[in-house]
Amino acid sequence: MADPIRVLIVDDEERFRETLSKLLSRHGFAVRDAGGGEAALNLLAEAPCDVIVLDVKMPGLSGEEALPLLRQACPEAEVLVLTGHASVDIAAAMIAGGAADYLLKPCPTEELEGAIRAVFDRRQATKPR
Repeated sequence: MADPIRVLIVDDEERFRETLSKLLSRHGFAVRDAGGGEAALNLLAEAPCDVIVLDVKMPGLSGEEALPLLRQACPEAEVLVLTGHASVDIAAAMIAGGAADYLLKPCPTEELEGAIRAVFDRRQATKPR
């Protein structure tokens, strides 16, 4: 059996983070969570992940500021932006900065799970063998 996809959820809304962690864990993902960009960087220093689910608007290090740092700390991870702030400019900036996809809250669990698996599978398909 394949190892579970390792997901890091980065969001300042604790209740949302905990609920999403539980839901994704039930779907077979290995989930860790961080309340902000700095905490996420600390977790990535301990162990890498496969997919980072990143909020945009957070106190301290915002998602826009954290994105290049997270990509540098864990270049093998794909980043999915999941935010309640719909903005074409922010979406374009995040995609240009290396995010694989941009999803809006509220996002059905099935849609998020599908997006996580899709970016993970795409990364696996492009890895050198």
